Amino acid sequence: MTRIAVSRFGAADLIALRIALVPAPSSRLPVAIVGATGVAGGQALVALKDHPWFEVVRVGASATNAGRRLGDVLASRRVESSAASRANDELALDLWPDDDAVGAATLDLVLEDATTMDVSSVAVVFSMLPTSTAAELEARFAVTTPVFSTAAAFRDEPDTPLLMAGVNPIHSELLETQARARGWRGFVAPGPNCTTVGLAVSLAPLATRFGIEAVHVTSMQAISGAGMAGVALADAVRGNVLPFIADEEAKVERELRKIFGGAYDGMTVPARFGVSATCTRVPVCDGHTLSVGVTLSARRADLDELRLEALEAWRDHNPWARRKLPSLPERWIDVLDDGGPEPRRDVTRGGGMTTVVGRVRTDPVLGGLKYVALSHNTVLGAAGGSVLLAEDLLDRGVFTWAG
Repeated sequence: MTRIAVSRFGAADLIALRIALVPAPSSRLPVAIVGATGVAGGQALVALKDHPWFEVVRVGASATNAGRRLGDVLASRRVESSAASRANDELALDLWPDDDAVGAATLDLVLEDATTMDVSSVAVVFSMLPTSTAAELEARFAVTTPVFSTAAAFRDEPDTPLLMAGVNPIHSELLETQARARGWRGFVAPGPNCTTVGLAVSLAPLATRFGIEAVHVTSMQAISGAGMAGVALADAVRGNVLPFIADEEAKVERELRKIFGGAYDGMTVPARFGVSATCTRVPVCDGHTLSVGVTLSARRADLDELRLEALEAWRDHNPWARRKLPSLPERWIDVLDDGGPEPRRDVTRGGGMTTVVGRVRTDPVLGGLKYVALSHNTVLGAAGGSVLLAEDLLDRGVFTWAG
């Protein structure tokens, strides 16, 4: 029996679905986390603890850990990484959650070998796999089940949308095309790179109000964005700035254009505006800070008027009108009047799901605006964003569970 139905909606229908909502499920849907013992997997465990819509009933990992209790493996990981991380007192990373943040029932689950898991009995798979294994396994999972992924394996596939809840909902129509072309009953919905996430959220109101011609961004990225490698990076970045992150700039430039692009004949079509990125690593544990300059399509002769209109666009922006999703923060975008956002002070706003914007200025050279944005790279930029996207698509009826 087909358990997952990818809904057949056209573009106009999807826009309407932002208002005409599907009720929340009457009982929690069973879900699996694959890659549950990794850094991103730990984030997913926290995001799904006591979730009102989803219940973690299966966990997958490498064959090495298959058959072991999840809580025991997480405890071992904490011990292994603690000494190296704590040696850098100022930049100590807590890469794996403590037991209270996961919950006893989930900790007692027995890990399965991800390479042999049959996920047809669950409603959703949250894939926190490394990119090196994600392409093969996520494609196999999607034969029966929707997959929400933090890996890069499918991000550049032309029939695969780079979906962000609250930013490009109309692209979800491409999931049906993807599933049909590949013979799947589910789909793979990858999230973008964590640096791209805060940038896209902050640009969405400007794209709607003014249109975008070009984006210039310099990132100041936290070491936690490097996952386990962040422990080693802590020493290299202490009192220092690393002015290059391999492959990061190309990812941001490519992914942003895909997110704000369109779709033609079942394929994604990148936006035509230019994107120029410089990506750096700084001595911060959590939170990617972005210095953004944007050239707008709709110009204003009065630059002060432009700034006020931009502030109004951010403050009025609400892609969630009349919707209550479990992972939504009280404020989707928080605009500061007293300077710019600071990771130490602002990164946990909205439980790490709020993007914070500040230092908003006009730029006569670029013909638009410049501002600073901050987002939590390991919450909104990773597993938290994947969970919110699953909530969004379930709420809009893009996928259903037949039990």
